[in-house]
Amino acid sequence: MAANLQKLKLLYIAKMLVEETDAVAGLTMTQILERLEARGITAERKSVYRDIESLREFGLDIQTFQRAPLEYALVTRSIELDDLMLIVDAVQSSRHLTQRKSDALVRSIKRLAPKRERDLLDRHLSVSGRIKIQGDSLLYNVDRILEAIAGKRKVSFRYFSYNAAKEKVMRRSGERYVETPVEIIVNQGVYYLVTYNPETDNFEGFRVGRMDYVEVSEERAAKVPRQSDFSVERLDNAVVGAAGGAFVDATLIADGHAMNAVVDRFGRDVASTDLGDGTARIEARIEEGPAFYGWLVRCNGTVRIEGPESLAESYKQYLRAILEQC
Repeated sequence: MAANLQKLKLLYIAKMLVEETDAVAGLTMTQILERLEARGITAERKSVYRDIESLREFGLDIQTFQRAPLEYALVTRSIELDDLMLIVDAVQSSRHLTQRKSDALVRSIKRLAPKRERDLLDRHLSVSGRIKIQGDSLLYNVDRILEAIAGKRKVSFRYFSYNAAKEKVMRRSGERYVETPVEIIVNQGVYYLVTYNPETDNFEGFRVGRMDYVEVSEERAAKVPRQSDFSVERLDNAVVGAAGGAFVDATLIADGHAMNAVVDRFGRDVASTDLGDGTARIEARIEEGPAFYGWLVRCNGTVRIEGPESLAESYKQYLRAILEQC
């Protein structure tokens, strides 16, 4: 038993350096020897020096702090505290994770940091408007879909909508869909499965969160001939039940304080001209339809259509139709 413990000495030294030291605080030789003794391992200083040197040769960035007494610390890691903080924030703000799953992931992430820094990862992040999902089915669905894509198999599932009572109503009377999966897209916080239908030579979209009983089919996936003309925005329209329209080269006038929304939608490289009066002319290719019109409504009049006139008229008809339903 004692011999086995001696063989583990190097591993225990590495473990304590990983967990208890960082670029600020190290362990003294006395502290290292005390921790080894607490595990039933007796060691001489010279042997610990040799072990630390072996870890350095292995690639660990162990530095000696010139203090009284000397301290030894692992100062560089494959992932630093700032990176871990970003990951924790992303996990806690994700609407696709249950609270239970989110908490479990944060606990796992914290173990990647030295003990002294783990409290700093208790972020207690509050995200306005976030709605956590109530189960882990979304993650399960994503796993099965990715498994099907990797195995070049079709994916089988039932698809549902909600009725006025917020009850699930299965499409096709519960008949299973068997589709060729192409990829998963996250658009505006929503997971979509993109599928290819060889009979219509077209792409279709399904919200992953509305898929039930997802399975990898034994049937081989159809060959996908093209993806370059696939539109995420068109998919969004199709899935929520609104038809997308034609693509149009639009000219918009945006107030200066609306430019954040413009760049967020069209990208930093969107063609724009400062008109010198606090507004800018924007040249962008858009797809006519509710997705674009809804964005204009959310801009609350700070972005206006200058042309073409047909696009402006279509937008007015969209607004009139909504007002008639009020």
